Amino acid sequence: MKRKHRRLGFLMVGAVLLAGAAALVLSAFEENLLFFFTPTQLAAESQPEGRRLRLGGLVEEGSVVKQTDGLTVTFVVTDLTETVPVTYTGVLPDLFREGQGVVVEGALGADGMLRASEVLAKHDETYMPKEVKEALEASGEWRGEEATP
Repeated sequence: MKRKHRRLGFLMVGAVLLAGAAALVLSAFEENLLFFFTPTQLAAESQPEGRRLRLGGLVEEGSVVKQTDGLTVTFVVTDLTETVPVTYTGVLPDLFREGQGVVVEGALGADGMLRASEVLAKHDETYMPKEVKEALEASGEWRGEEATP
């Protein structure tokens, strides 16, 4: 084997190893990537069962139901056009309440219910998550600052 052929072989093996490493990094990145959706976007696009995502909107008035175990809560997230039912087991943030902005992280079940692993609520009376506000404005349902008490 000539020196030129040996060098070409090393370059080819190096290129294959580099491509494999890049594929592994991209695969790991894709598994940890969370997309943000509004209820309208979620209704328009079918999502695979069990895929982790973030859902943002308002907690629908009259939808919060606490179960007898004291930790499980079901509620509905809406963008004033579509709704998505959510179930969460754990302690809700102190500022979680109906009619306020919320971002929920979890996995969508086959029944259309989002099983939340984390619930993020607003941090003061005038705050709404940026993604939720933009989504409501885009849908034409944003009522401006009068929507917050």
